[in-house]
Amino acid sequence: MPTRAQATAVKERVAEVEQRVAEVERAVAERTSPARGPEVASRVGIALGIAITICFVTGLISHWIQHPPGWFYWPANPPWLYRLTQGLHVVSGVMAIPLLLVKLWSVFPKLVERPVIGSPLRLLERGSIAVLVGSIIFQLVTGLFNTAQFYPWKFFFTTTHYAMAYVALGALAVHLAVKLPIVREALSRPIDDAKSKEKQGISRRAMLSVAGVSAAAAGFVFAGQSVPWLKNLSVLAPRSGNGPQGLPVNRTAAAAGVHDRAMDPGYRLTVSAGGRTRAFSRAELLALPQTTAILPIACVEGWSVSATWTGVRLRDLVAAVHPGAGGDVRFTSLEGGGLYRVTVLPQRHAVDAQTLVALALNGSTLDLDHGYPCRLITPTRPGVLQTKWLSEIEVLSA
Repeated sequence: MPTRAQATAVKERVAEVEQRVAEVERAVAERTSPARGPEVASRVGIALGIAITICFVTGLISHWIQHPPGWFYWPANPPWLYRLTQGLHVVSGVMAIPLLLVKLWSVFPKLVERPVIGSPLRLLERGSIAVLVGSIIFQLVTGLFNTAQFYPWKFFFTTTHYAMAYVALGALAVHLAVKLPIVREALSRPIDDAKSKEKQGISRRAMLSVAGVSAAAAGFVFAGQSVPWLKNLSVLAPRSGNGPQGLPVNRTAAAAGVHDRAMDPGYRLTVSAGGRTRAFSRAELLALPQTTAILPIACVEGWSVSATWTGVRLRDLVAAVHPGAGGDVRFTSLEGGGLYRVTVLPQRHAVDAQTLVALALNGSTLDLDHGYPCRLITPTRPGVLQTKWLSEIEVLSA
């Protein structure tokens, strides 16, 4: 058994250690930038939450257009609607990157403080932070790579990105529920108080300005691939609008392996409607009444370009085979395979006056990489569903 003197010595030693720890913590706190704390984290977190929410909602829209649930409705007009939603999806995701970095910087001291686990509430908080940060980083990195069509992973991007969006949103909801009292208190205080002004380092207001300017700059250097008047500022966007006939190309004819079939003089487009079938040569398609429409082609990567398309209205082409036939329309490409070799166009899009089987682009014959001998172009649909190198069109039963 230790003597009373030994016990007293131990207590004094423990008290001395605790005092030194407290002094170190005070010294660290004094050296910590005043911008690190809930005042900045809460305000940046609100902006980050808005960006993530916009990204989530517009991402759902894009996914549902490509894989529509039975209840989903997407209008055929205005023709620029998908261009807007997918542009917002990519730009909001890009703007979230600097906001996330500032958010993590501002809360880093809290992330590494002891105890690591602590109470059940702290465990829930730490767990939600880990899932939230991990899922958001995953979404932003993979989404950014997708804009450049760079896939250094083995999983299928579309389904994985879609599933992780729900994980990120769920983790965000849990995190907000846990941190709401702290956020409300931090927002009620002034950004810079007397105590924070005494510390050396960047001020809270300056850090918020850095976050705002960085997010805006990130958005501007990407937005030009969707917003024409910002094109010259779009220095980091992977699509500038360059390509045959002024349009970018995601999938070339060589990559699709369609060159010989597309250039075959014996090419025919088979159209089936109401139990009747008719095969059209390109010359016969050109002999039908031609319609010109200015429509954007917008891709899931976020880029979009308006162009002048000329061709046969789909509803007129169907009527030439079987007047009165209606329903969704299935399109098949000359491609031998691929996820989007076959697409289905809802009836409301099929009967729209601007939905064309396009034969010309910007006043000249459709380039092979843009779908020669003919392709589908329709308002407010993703580029992957605007089937190129058409071989068959079939009106499905209404």
